[in-house]
Amino acid sequence: MSDKQLNVFDEVIEVCCTNPITGFYRDGFCHTDEFDRGMHVVCAKVTNDFLNFSKSRGNDLSTPRPDLNFPGLKEGDSWCLCAERWKEAHDNNCAPPIFLKKTNKKTLKIIDLDILKDFALDLS
Repeated sequence: MSDKQLNVFDEVIEVCCTNPITGFYRDGFCHTDEFDRGMHVVCAKVTNDFLNFSKSRGNDLSTPRPDLNFPGLKEGDSWCLCAERWKEAHDNNCAPPIFLKKTNKKTLKIIDLDILKDFALDLS
């Protein structure tokens, strides 16, 4: 991505994770554009509760997929989640904590900032 994208605080977004490499564009950032239909914009520190929830919804993020160069996630990994899936997890009491400085501003189209702040790991 050539343009700088912003986080929920209108600051330049910070890298979410490079090991494993995350993001729709696998650049480590929760960058998005019109090609990212899932809006992979929420930088979360995944939990086992969330991984089990996601798997129950048909998106198994814990099983390695070598054919896709995907190692599988484990509790404690950071990952750019789809905003709708994070919201769905929130509504089912299993949303993982997040990093607001690494979460794309476009998340705010789907999730209210006050809700996000309740799950923030990077607020002082």
